[in-house]
Amino acid sequence: MSARIHPQTPRVAVACGCALGEQAVWDHRTGTLLWVDGEDPALWRHRPGAGEPQRLALGEPPGFVALTQDPGTVLAGFRSGLARLRVADGHCERVLVPEPDRPGNRLNGGHAGPDGALYFGSMDEAESQPTGTFHRWDGRDHTCFGGSMPVTNGPAAAPDGRTLYTVDTAAGTVRAHALAQGRVGDARTVVRFEPGWGKPDGLTVDAEGCLWVCHYGASRITRFTPDGEAVLVVPVPTALVTHCTFMGPDLSTLAITTARRDRDPGLDPMAGHLFAVDLGIRGQPSHVLAF
Repeated sequence: MSARIHPQTPRVAVACGCALGEQAVWDHRTGTLLWVDGEDPALWRHRPGAGEPQRLALGEPPGFVALTQDPGTVLAGFRSGLARLRVADGHCERVLVPEPDRPGNRLNGGHAGPDGALYFGSMDEAESQPTGTFHRWDGRDHTCFGGSMPVTNGPAAAPDGRTLYTVDTAAGTVRAHALAQGRVGDARTVVRFEPGWGKPDGLTVDAEGCLWVCHYGASRITRFTPDGEAVLVVPVPTALVTHCTFMGPDLSTLAITTARRDRDPGLDPMAGHLFAVDLGIRGQPSHVLAF
């Protein structure tokens, strides 16, 4: 990997110690970063410079939250399906069970797309059987795309809204799909992880159209061009790097979620914390669901 190494080490922004920190999303309307803990079930919220982070315990492990028209409510993906979640008190209203015939699955990553629909993935909870896939739901119509695999990650959209990126974690690939009027095209591999890179996990896309892909098990995030060239590596001071997103008033700070899981705290004392690093590269504003 002949990419430049970023000179700054990400700093601990919130010492949250998540068992499985995941799916950070920046709400530019309120200046709040949200992320979930998928194994010690919780929704975390952090307003930089505005008091202590808030942890909302949840009754079921979440995979992601997506922004809705109401900043006080998110659409959350759980093992049992999708629900509107009130962030003040955790009240849930179930809205869709996308895979009633796959009890061994859970929902994993998801975001509002540029068209206002929800794009999300599912995965085999045991991470062994190819029962996971990707979904699109616009509040009425529900479709699947992207094939079957044990573990999905993403999706994330390019700035022009014409390309959607997904991750097949077990295969070690990042794929691109044409996106037009709610229709998602076939997968085309743009990045294939090499031995020693860990596994591709969460990703985001910056304002220039480059991909930022987390290396689960390999302590870093790599910026790739849309054609798959590695151009920048951000070392992260813990092994299990799970997801990243741009935050801050100018969207030039990268927020990074990580996992604690079975890490030895003597060897990996910062596992599970939320990190941040200033990049001088701008991200995209988070999309908001249209329904």
